[in-house]
Amino acid sequence: MTTAYLRRPLLGLALVIGASALFAVNGTVSKLVLRAGLDAPQLTVLRAVGAFAGLLVLSVVLRPGVRRLRVRRREVPLLVAYGLTGFFLVPMLYFVAIARLPVGIALLFEYTAPLMVALWAWAVQRQQVRSRIWAGLGLSLVGLACVAQVWGGLTLDALGVAAGLGAAVMLAAYFLIGARGVRDRDALSLTTLAFGASAVAGLIVRGATAGLDGWQPLLTRTDGGVPVALLCCYVVVLGSIVPYLLITAALRHLPATSVGIVAMLEPVLAAAVAWLALGAGEALTPVQLAGGALVIVGVVLAETARPGGPPATPPVPDAPPPPPVARVGVTGPSGG
Repeated sequence: MTTAYLRRPLLGLALVIGASALFAVNGTVSKLVLRAGLDAPQLTVLRAVGAFAGLLVLSVVLRPGVRRLRVRRREVPLLVAYGLTGFFLVPMLYFVAIARLPVGIALLFEYTAPLMVALWAWAVQRQQVRSRIWAGLGLSLVGLACVAQVWGGLTLDALGVAAGLGAAVMLAAYFLIGARGVRDRDALSLTTLAFGASAVAGLIVRGATAGLDGWQPLLTRTDGGVPVALLCCYVVVLGSIVPYLLITAALRHLPATSVGIVAMLEPVLAAAVAWLALGAGEALTPVQLAGGALVIVGVVLAETARPGGPPATPPVPDAPPPPPVARVGVTGPSGG
């Protein structure tokens, strides 16, 4: 039976902003963990396995308990796709990108995802797109370019660019698949099962490529006097479980395009957090600060181009689910 719920756009907006803030802090914490000795694939696996374990406990403890994790056969492809795109491939491709490109440039490529969602809605789903949303997306991308300072004469690595764009494609798919997933499942069960798929994929890849050892930094090292294990706990709980639940819940109240656009605040917030936490090496220039302001203006412009829709009406029990629709500032929901 498809779940019925009322849409509350302001609540959805607050959920996405909260998730973006937590993801932004997580970027700096993750950098500290990587600096302490864990490599990117290890951190990806640790994040997925730890988040799945924590969410599994919540799913069992909270009503209606383990019943919420029952999976119908027709749901399996969506759950696997959702887990592999947003919970496994996005971070993996992003780690490849930042290994070969400056972090700001990698984020610029990854955060073309909202534009891809809008293009999908326009070209594939034949949705009418208001000009204001294109203007907002354009301003946001220009702002991200300023944050990344793309005019610095960099010679971009082809594999790094491909990984950054691949992360964008996977992030767009995450938003769109998630919009379909929340029609049938609550945020907790959907996120738990998706992290489960990601954890299985991560363990298989790690076991096949590097084995499952090499975790000594997690157990023995510190960064700035803080145990690496404690930093990893942040990555798992406040950097993964909580923000992913917030994003999934937001997809009940906002269309995929809106979630993706508002999430473009993350690179700006991440740069600010790194500046405050990591010192002068992460300092923002006036141009980068102006770029951050452009991102915020673009987000506001694009989001206000979306008219509020009527509350969702209860579906007919056991009726086949409707096809996914990504609403992009149209007259007339959709939503990592």
